[in-house]
Amino acid sequence: MLPSRTSASSTLRCSGLKPAGGGRHAVTPSKPPGFLNASPPVITMKSGCIGGKVFDWIIISRRSCFRAGVRYYVRGIDSEGHSANYVETEQIVQHSGAKASFVQTRGSIPFYWSQRPNLKYKPKPQISKTGNHLDGFQRHFESQILLYGRQVILNLINQKGSEQPLALAFDKMVTGLGNGMIKYIAFDFHKECSRMRWHRLQILVDMVAETQDEFGYFLVDADGKVTLTQEGMFRSNCMDCLDRTNVIQSMLAQRSLQLQLRMFKNAWADNADACAKQYAGTGALKTDFTRTGKRTQWGLVMDGWNSMIRYYKNNFSDGFRQDSIDLFLGNYAVDEADRADPLRDPKDWKFLTLPIVMVVAFSMCIICLLMAGETWTETLAYVLFWGSASVVTGGLILFNGLDFVDAPKLVQKEKLD
Repeated sequence: MLPSRTSASSTLRCSGLKPAGGGRHAVTPSKPPGFLNASPPVITMKSGCIGGKVFDWIIISRRSCFRAGVRYYVRGIDSEGHSANYVETEQIVQHSGAKASFVQTRGSIPFYWSQRPNLKYKPKPQISKTGNHLDGFQRHFESQILLYGRQVILNLINQKGSEQPLALAFDKMVTGLGNGMIKYIAFDFHKECSRMRWHRLQILVDMVAETQDEFGYFLVDADGKVTLTQEGMFRSNCMDCLDRTNVIQSMLAQRSLQLQLRMFKNAWADNADACAKQYAGTGALKTDFTRTGKRTQWGLVMDGWNSMIRYYKNNFSDGFRQDSIDLFLGNYAVDEADRADPLRDPKDWKFLTLPIVMVVAFSMCIICLLMAGETWTETLAYVLFWGSASVVTGGLILFNGLDFVDAPKLVQKEKLD
């Protein structure tokens, strides 16, 4: 049940069953081309009843096997135009043999950029100075238009700060490409929703409402006759294509169905968590809004907790996860003749010495505060000394951040970025 340019039933593409429709829509591959074989799609299935009419409601998210990887080690696109964290999400309603489908996509900003972890909470994104951005950008959208038709880009990143160069470059790419099949909409999610003004998301929904009506959705009746097709695609992105993206995609899907159901919201939140765990290592942020329709204080606390876990995993464990993915997908071939261990990464003296010095200095600073000296000047001198030592050591660790993170060892992703 994809748009007319793909398949009559992408739901059945996951199972290998034949769709009910016929003609050029009756495509029956057991697995959708280009979508990840290394892990199963994220599938949520629910049953509901409205006015005595029972229906089945399904969400399927399929992750592309091209440019696969984890959050900070795989960004942007490759030379073939494949986008990182590219996911096709389909929402299906089935009632009395009739089936309706609405499809959306998400994917990393489609040109050459990277954001390597360096112990800073939010590493600064870097746009490549050597890659042919427009060529990769064009390859990406040519394939998207071939598969789905017209494209509406919903760019949700910040229009100021460290994300601004990406926003400006994205706008410039679309203008430079000059393709009438592509429409670009920039919406600064964080600015619009600041100070808990989440109702302002309706601005974006209203902005694209007419286009969404034009795109429509796929519909096949109980006899297998295709009566409607989806004529275009909303391609959403933020930096990770997870948290902000899921909120907007769920609102567009909700508008498409016009069903205000709790299970609808929970299933979208569950879908977001599953996609986020694959890419970032934790559940999605902002899912309290998806589940309840409003932002809560507990939701903010859980977002802070998940953000801290992401920080730790992105810096200290994602290198091993990236190596696992590369090994499993065949991006790295083991050479039996080479007895060297490619996973061995000897660290120099800074790796152990600086963290130990920082911990000792910080501990002494706390002890001096708790166990005051005979005079306040003596206490102040000790606190300033040990506090300065911990700050200087922490600064040295941040300066040498690349030496402390768990980077991939099997495939040099810097070359791809």
